[in-house]
Amino acid sequence: MTSRERLLALLRGDIPDCVPVMPDTSNMIPARLTGKPFWDLYLYNDPPIWEAYIDCARHFDVDALMDGYAPLVFPEEHPAHDGPQWERFIVQRTPERIVTQASYREGGRRVWAKHVDIYRVADPPVHGVSHRVARLPEEPESWEPLEGVKPVDLGPENFRRLRRLMGDQGLVGVFVISSCVLGNEQMVYDYYDNPAKYEQIAETRIEYGEQRFRRIMAMEDRPDFVAVGGSGTLIWQTVEVFRKIALPALKHVISLAHEAGMPTHIHSCGPEKELVTIMAEETELTVIDPLEAPPMGDCDLAQLKRLYGDRIILKGNLHTTDVMLRGSVDDVIAASKQAIDDAGGGGGFILSTGDQCGRDTPDDNLRAMVETARTYGRYG
Repeated sequence: MTSRERLLALLRGDIPDCVPVMPDTSNMIPARLTGKPFWDLYLYNDPPIWEAYIDCARHFDVDALMDGYAPLVFPEEHPAHDGPQWERFIVQRTPERIVTQASYREGGRRVWAKHVDIYRVADPPVHGVSHRVARLPEEPESWEPLEGVKPVDLGPENFRRLRRLMGDQGLVGVFVISSCVLGNEQMVYDYYDNPAKYEQIAETRIEYGEQRFRRIMAMEDRPDFVAVGGSGTLIWQTVEVFRKIALPALKHVISLAHEAGMPTHIHSCGPEKELVTIMAEETELTVIDPLEAPPMGDCDLAQLKRLYGDRIILKGNLHTTDVMLRGSVDDVIAASKQAIDDAGGGGGFILSTGDQCGRDTPDDNLRAMVETARTYGRYG
């Protein structure tokens, strides 16, 4: 089977020729493989990170389940350009980082944004950084125009092109709605100070999710699945808060997708055991990952397989630091075999990692994981 055929068989509930394998290489590994400064990809779109991801999937011959990395913005979703016309400038450039800050003109002076974005030479960017943390003045003493950013098409035609680039290497999904409404400390305070506001947000998300899903299903070239996850769903949101403000929209979109025969996928790093329970028992979600083991998460792969392996496809969960980054090839092989033993029986399992592999993860470890799935990961 090709990688595409293997994944499609699994999503249908069939038994593929072997356990599909996809270490999470969403950002750092693809950027490293280009040999370019990371800011070339994230700031200048040279190439965009999502194209580097497809090249990386082909490089390691993984069964790529591109869960929401492919950008898709419909024309009617573009925000209205009322208010000031913001521009971005480079306010610091060193061998290690490029810092940008937005600004607009008001009267005869410039008004600067209250935060900056930091693009590093060998790490992914950090957005919305305070000046104190960035060790920069709130108003820069000097700046230069941000030039050379390659324009990118984020619409349906670009998505069609990405599907062609992926080819038989895997499946391409599109993001619909997030499992996270609260994403930082300030939002948590705001939730408790303004509960009515978030009740309204919960309702609005249902409408937005349906509208976006309908637009996706009306595309001539549809995605292979839709993504409805969000990093750290149960970090800033308790289970109770998640149920109140995030779950209603997820349930609605997953139900629409199920009726349309469209698979659904959740990625949510951090604690996830309760999320797996909710998704398996109360929705028709197709795939969930990365099922991180302690201390980053709280998932026991074998236990989740026993409880929910007949209801939901599990995807995970080799330790990204102890095994993939710091472990030997033998460690990776042993951990891969254990995960296959724990969750591969009867299908419904994708061998992956517990969240994203670090930049310096040895290539040999990634290849050992893939090879183990291709050989040891065969169904009887």
